[in-house]
Amino acid sequence: MSNDVLLGRGQHLATLASVIAAGRERGEVLLLAGEPGIGKSALLAAARAIARDARFTVLAAVGAENEMHLPFGGLHQVLAPLIGSLTDLPPVQRDALATALGLSDGPTPDLFLIAEAALALLVTHRSRGPLVLLLDDVQWLDPQSHQILTFIAHRSPAAQLVVVGATRTGHPGLFADAGFPRLPILGVDDEAAEQILRASAYGLSPSAVRRIRHEALGNPLALQELPRAWGDGPPTDEHPPALSARLEHAFAGRVAGLPPATRDALLLAAVGSSNDTRELLAALSAFGTVEPTHPVLQPALLAGLITAGPSSIEFRHPLVRSGVLQRETPARRHAAHHALADALTVTDGYRRTWHRAWSIVGPDDAVADELAATVPDSLSRGAVMSAVSSLERAAQLTSSSTRRGRRLLQAAAHAFGVGRADAVARILREASDVDLSEVDRARVVWLSEALNGDVSADSALVRRLCDSARHADRNGDAGLALSLLLSAALRVWWADSGVEDRTRIVGVLDRLTHAVRDPRHVAAVAVAEPVLRGADVAGCLRSAALDSVTDADALRMYGMAAYGIGDLVLATDLLDRAEQSFRAKGRLGLLPVVLALQLHIRLELGDWSGAVSAGQEVDAVSVETGQALFAHNNVLVEARGMALRGQWQAALELMRDAEAEAVRSQVNDRICLGYQARGTALLSAGRPAAAFACLKRQYDPTDAGYHLRESFGGFSLTAEAAVDCGRTSEARRIMEVLETVAVVTPAPLLRVNLLYARAVLAETHDAEGHYRAAFRHDLGRWPWLRARIELEYGRWLVAAGRHHDAVTHLAPARRAFDRIGAARWSVRAAQALSSAQGSLPPEPGRRP
Repeated sequence: MSNDVLLGRGQHLATLASVIAAGRERGEVLLLAGEPGIGKSALLAAARAIARDARFTVLAAVGAENEMHLPFGGLHQVLAPLIGSLTDLPPVQRDALATALGLSDGPTPDLFLIAEAALALLVTHRSRGPLVLLLDDVQWLDPQSHQILTFIAHRSPAAQLVVVGATRTGHPGLFADAGFPRLPILGVDDEAAEQILRASAYGLSPSAVRRIRHEALGNPLALQELPRAWGDGPPTDEHPPALSARLEHAFAGRVAGLPPATRDALLLAAVGSSNDTRELLAALSAFGTVEPTHPVLQPALLAGLITAGPSSIEFRHPLVRSGVLQRETPARRHAAHHALADALTVTDGYRRTWHRAWSIVGPDDAVADELAATVPDSLSRGAVMSAVSSLERAAQLTSSSTRRGRRLLQAAAHAFGVGRADAVARILREASDVDLSEVDRARVVWLSEALNGDVSADSALVRRLCDSARHADRNGDAGLALSLLLSAALRVWWADSGVEDRTRIVGVLDRLTHAVRDPRHVAAVAVAEPVLRGADVAGCLRSAALDSVTDADALRMYGMAAYGIGDLVLATDLLDRAEQSFRAKGRLGLLPVVLALQLHIRLELGDWSGAVSAGQEVDAVSVETGQALFAHNNVLVEARGMALRGQWQAALELMRDAEAEAVRSQVNDRICLGYQARGTALLSAGRPAAAFACLKRQYDPTDAGYHLRESFGGFSLTAEAAVDCGRTSEARRIMEVLETVAVVTPAPLLRVNLLYARAVLAETHDAEGHYRAAFRHDLGRWPWLRARIELEYGRWLVAAGRHHDAVTHLAPARRAFDRIGAARWSVRAAQALSSAQGSLPPEPGRRP
């Protein structure tokens, strides 16, 4: 494209120069967004020149619509100059990246391990000098590269990388929707438009020039190309086509005037997945041109439609490619794919198969099977979404409706495994029109539930999930049955639809005796019936030889089970091991699942700095991996943590929308968490009566926020608020109910809360016995509860006049609160300690 496109771009160039210059000291990300032809590529070319003049290493990739199916094609473009340095990486990262890029065979790498390896390679080179990544047409990068480069852009501030991407307006995608700083690229001003037109509109009448200026809206490519196409006549209807369509039409018109062999060559280039000239000429021969040579491309070069290097060609602009395809019939496009398939060698089997798959219309089982056979190779490289695309196309070519459905469901399951809910939803819509086996229908039910953002009570859906689980097990797929039942269990955890639904889920699980050793089985029982089956689950966990379990997914399931029955110490140990394994293997997509539970647990156990870190990482990784739902779900727990640390006003502000949404949707687990967060904030604000009124609601079976298991962790604060506002009788009645529950379930979370509550709610003459009984329990992993028991016992001792004994409990309590960050409780401990110390007799030899 001519340098004319940089006319009127002074501010844009200054911004790019500033971003690149800042890259010497810190990382920067910038997204250029604008319509086709607006000059994004020219600005990136200018950025390349600026960066090279500033002695930056420049790495680049250009997305191409016809190359989106090539696994890791965009990432390969970026990293190609650095491939020789792969040996600088740790072996796990080196092997993952080499496998992804097809440089070696190795264990199937996780997408985010590949991303971390790519980032590590870039950071290694950044240590030698500043580095900038320039990404053009991001919307057309292959899905793996798109996700990995978005991940790298998220991490670029810490890695001190500069990433500048360009995307078309109106094309959603991970990079475009990531919230990076955006520089809109709009049309040039009138003066610049006039200068561009002056060089392009020679021979046109003044009225035609005015019309072109009006239609071009400052788009530099339009200002250059519309004058050349004006001989075909301007649009005459009241609603002229979009500017991009006008430009495509303009380029198509120029293609029409080329020699037939040149038009054929451009068609092959447009549908092809390589810009290699030798490959293009070989395909042209297969297409029917006798002994094609390089001069066949000369007319296209002279017409300004392509640019050529020593061994490759490029379309001048993506709209040229669109214009070429616009004028071709489907039959010619299919024939072009067929010629490309014939021209490719056996060693390029994937691309040859892909072109063959797009060369036909209607079913062709042989080609469908050939394309499906490429899926294991894509999966082994970690290119899951490329495998998904192959399975979708294979399904379209499959004659049997049942086999077509099976392939679609396989594609959906792979897409689900990498968190691509958008792809899963699209594929399930396709699968709704085909015949499915009984087990595949069960799989549709499971995937549909996994995508379901509405977790409100739904007994009909619970019954459907249980029925589908029975069908799956009857057809020999116990794993799918367990996945369905775990989905049903999670649904009744979030929104309890009644005893009958919980009983139904556990009843089906009990019949799966052949699957009881599967971690999903114990997790589903724990989540569906955490109180009545808590003792059974605890027994299963004791007998599971957990110390020898190394599989991260199994550890996560066992951790979920332990959390479900309130054994938070065991849960955090298991989840810590799962987290370490996920990190070591680069499986960052599952980190938010683990960290979200750890956020709950660390608040209860008194590791509040760990809770803050977990919450921050949930937010960051959820965004980086496209799973923002986890961040949204943690708002109420994060608000509770803020309130505990004394930030009660910020907590109330943070939780307002989430609390209102929980009430609106009647999801009782979230309503219960909302009561705990709000009650804690009110207690920290010095409003114990309001806090108790809020906190006690979670124990009322008629309340929308009643959730018996979730309420275990809120009772000690409820008891504290009751004591502070003189409502101990009400709190004792709640405690009587919970004492009965404690007979049924061995939940440690309930036990430690009752240890505290029995002591603070006891009559004065009985209290000391309860305090001493509490200290006989091992509370070493529960420092938050232990410090509060120390505090209240110390205050009781001060009231009893036993000041020396009081100091021995109040001093460690204060130190624990200071360490944990419990602002309100630290102040109370300091006040009580001061009172106790002030009442002690002076030490011998000291003046009072």
